[in-house]
Parts: sequence; C-alpha cells; structure tokens
Amino acid sequence: MPASFNQPIIEEFRANGGKVGGPFEGGDLLLLTTTGAKSGTEHTVPLGYVRDGDLLLVVASAAGAPRHPAWYHNLLAHPMVRVEVGTEVFEAIAVPAEGARRERLFEHVVRTAPGYADYQTRTTRTLPVVALERSEPEPGEGPREVANFADKLMEIHTWLRSQLQHVRAEADAHFAARAAHPGPGGPPEPGLGLQLRQHCLAFCESLKFHHTSEDAHVFPALADHHPHLRDALDRLRDEHRTVARIQDELLALLTGVGTADPWRFRTELDRMSEELRAHLDYEEESLLPVLAEIPWPPAPPRAGRAESSTG
Repeated sequence: MPASFNQPIIEEFRANGGKVGGPFEGGDLLLLTTTGAKSGTEHTVPLGYVRDGDLLLVVASAAGAPRHPAWYHNLLAHPMVRVEVGTEVFEAIAVPAEGARRERLFEHVVRTAPGYADYQTRTTRTLPVVALERSEPEPGEGPREVANFADKLMEIHTWLRSQLQHVRAEADAHFAARAAHPGPGGPPEPGLGLQLRQHCLAFCESLKFHHTSEDAHVFPALADHHPHLRDALDRLRDEHRTVARIQDELLALLTGVGTADPWRFRTELDRMSEELRAHLDYEEESLLPVLAEIPWPPAPPRAGRAESSTG
C-alpha cells in the first residue's frame, strides 16, 4: 500500500493507543518499522497480525500481489525491526518461517484470519509467514534496574552474550541436521538455514551499532574526563576492528548458508565467540567502575549551561 494510504492509519493508531476505525476497526493491527534494504532509512507500515504463543505473526501477502511487499525485502536485509502493538513498543527480530514450520504457521494464521487463504489463491508465490521475536534479555539476566551507565552497559552485554549463544546453538542444530541428511534433499527442516541467517545477521548488526556508538560517543567522552583510561580505550578500539573483520567474513558466508562449508562457518563463529567474550570481559573490567558513577538516563543539560553554550 502507498505511503499516502498508510500514513493516516499510522497517525490514528498512535493517537488512539493502537485502535483504528474504518475497514480495520476491531482487527488486530500492529505497526512494523523496518530499515530500507537499499536506502537505510526507516519505513513504517500497518499490518494485521496473528498471535502464536509469545510470537506475533505477520504475512507478506500484499493482498495476493505477484511480488513480495517492500517491507519483507527490508527485513531480509535488516532483521532488527520495531513493533508497536497497542501502546507497547519493542524491538524484535523478524524471522520468516520455511518448510514444515511455515506450513504449520500459515494454517494457524488462516484459522484466525481466513482472508489470507484467498490471498494465496491469487498468486503463484508462497506467501511468507514472518515471526516477530522480541529482542530483549532473558528474565533474570543482567541488572534488574538500570540506574547508571554501568548497568546499561551490562544490559547490552547480557543481550549480546545471549544472542551469541543462541546463534551458536542454531548453527550446531543446522549443521547436525545437514550431516544427518546428506544429499540434494538436505535436512528435513530447510527453514533452519534462514532462521540461522536472520539471527546471525541481527546479532552482527546490533554488535556493529553498539561498537560504532562507543567509538563515536562513549569512548571520546571517557578519554576527555578520565585520561588514565586512554590506553584501555585504545585497546578496546583495536578489538572493535578485529571483531568487525570477523563479522564481515561471517556475513559473506551468510549469503549462502544453505551451502556454506560447515567447517569454515563454525571456525569463523568460534573466532567471533572467543574474541567477543574476551573483549566484553576486558571492557567490563576496565570501564564499569567509572561508568557506575554516571547516572542513567543522562540528566538533561541545565538551562543556564545550554544558554551559555549557544550564546
């Protein structure tokens, strides 16, 4: 649907706590914000959804059009998305289902919203079913309350460690299935390859964003106010570059995860794990004592100070 059609719905959704009128009144509607595959800019679309346990499912139906909608191509390139449901806003990883899982989820969607079966009859393409998985630390992990920058850093590190563990577990399952079912038919769950790709890509993008933000903002500020940390900060920057090189090699392999050499993929994933774990441990050892003295969220600048800086 064109932006001119979507924008009034988006505005009404946000103004009324997720409720809209017209043809969507009473339906389950969410807002999905993706990052453009080519432009890199954010795009928001209203979509119907169906719940499956803790998951929210959306279907790239485009009302049965012959091509996938743009938002689907966006989330294949950038799996990290933002979801708005009612008044709640959260980050999620978008994972298209394939194989038997896709069939099961599509049947579940159709039982709730039969119109999608009609859309499927209008096109020869298989309508993708996308699971939106909340992207947040597991309950009980990380600081219970974020009161300072040290707590915030630990919250981020907790998420990165848990996602890396998740990716490693999926890689083991994927390649074990391939080994158990050699030949052109491949494993019984071909969707595991796409699932692994999405989670690995989301992890790499999140890690890159975190390290880029540290290099551009956090580390320069710390170096100015705590000169004794400069050697540690230089080491952390060097480690960022090392991790980034491994990320690039992993991302190149992700383009063909269904045929990627298991040994090479695992080797690069092991390198990533070893380098990142050592890096996170050293960063916490070096910076947490100083960061614990800085409140979170940062206090807004005082009016007098803001006036003097712009006067």
